[in-house]
Amino acid sequence: MEFTGFPVAAFDFYDDLEVDNTKSFWEAHKGVYDQAVKQPMTALTAGLEQEFGTPKIFRPYRDVRFAKDKTPYKTHQGAFVAAGQSMGWYVEIAPRGMRVGGGFYEASGPRLAAVRDAIADDVSGPALKRLLTKLEKVGFEVGGEQLKTSPRGWPADHPRIGLLRHKQLVVGKPYGFESFIHTPELLDHVRDDWRALKPLIAWLDRAFAAAE
Repeated sequence: MEFTGFPVAAFDFYDDLEVDNTKSFWEAHKGVYDQAVKQPMTALTAGLEQEFGTPKIFRPYRDVRFAKDKTPYKTHQGAFVAAGQSMGWYVEIAPRGMRVGGGFYEASGPRLAAVRDAIADDVSGPALKRLLTKLEKVGFEVGGEQLKTSPRGWPADHPRIGLLRHKQLVVGKPYGFESFIHTPELLDHVRDDWRALKPLIAWLDRAFAAAE
């Protein structure tokens, strides 16, 4: 299936779903989801698969078993390509437009300790800082869950204490409602931005390897 862009109907669908997140709305508009959201996302990730790997397109249904919010449907559609355990590239369509990103979203105790050791290292730590600064200069934003205080065992005055606080390290770029998201050109933008994240993914892969 050739990727031709996401139609305006995809964003309208999620605008409406935020207002009426019910089974009756979903069933009445499932054809819109299939044609305007799922099919383009499948085609987009298929166009990236040869270079980046097999994509996972997330289910539209929320797991509400332990959630206070019982609305049944996600108000966004994401896809992920793994580059390792809990690490890889991401693309998402939502009511506020599109975004791409990459990084790691979960790390066990030993894996997180290995990342922090690499951040603290006098060679790999500054290298990560340079990578992130370079990404920020081309429109990426550094995020991910962080501790409010210094992690145990690390001094508050460490030169990279901000990075050491991260329990996740996710770098994203918002596309918003740029006109190209409705065209085949979007595929090139996502490919270029995922390529720009490859050095970060490689850095994380090396850091995690120390925990294996």
